[in-house]
Amino acid sequence: MRHAKWIVLLTAVISLTACETVVYDALEKVGYHKRDILIDRIDAAQASQTEGQEQFKSALEQFKSVINFDGGDLEVTLDLLNDEYEASVDAADEIHDRINSVENVADALFDEWQEELEQYSNASLRRDSERQLKDTRRRYSKVLGAMRRAENAIDPVLASLKDNTLYLKHNLNARAIASLKNELGTVDNDVNALLTAMQQAINESNAFIDELRGG
Repeated sequence: MRHAKWIVLLTAVISLTACETVVYDALEKVGYHKRDILIDRIDAAQASQTEGQEQFKSALEQFKSVINFDGGDLEVTLDLLNDEYEASVDAADEIHDRINSVENVADALFDEWQEELEQYSNASLRRDSERQLKDTRRRYSKVLGAMRRAENAIDPVLASLKDNTLYLKHNLNARAIASLKNELGTVDNDVNALLTAMQQAINESNAFIDELRGG
């Protein structure tokens, strides 16, 4: 990302005392426009989804290790599962925040673009810019839709992990573990559906960024 670390730092500093609009205005004064911010924020959202994929895989593996428990300290195994659940919640929050930040700057970009159409004196250029705006909005909608579908797919995974962790917390014995074996298929399916949805969102984002960059 172009000057990404510097931009992230500047954005953080400005955001301490200003709303997003002021942040965008300040960044534009140093040559960093909303389109650039959008690309960087989509990159950041992709990174959070990639990290989320690894986290949810890890949580699934830990759940499997509980279900297949074969000796050792059962309480330690449960603690590890709870740690994976908490880490998954953190990953979900990060993904949610990153997607919201993408949507925020995209809305600002499209509002600005729409308003600036009225400033053209050349009708041909105005029509071409309006066409590009509609096309970019359409392609962005696919990206945001894929991101939100992936985000929504997180909920059943977290719910299953929480339910099973709570159940084991108060029923920490071999019989309780055996009773959860039937839950493994559901959790496995939910995690795999989530991983697929996240990958689709990442793929859509890559295609959109390539088009924005003229690739």
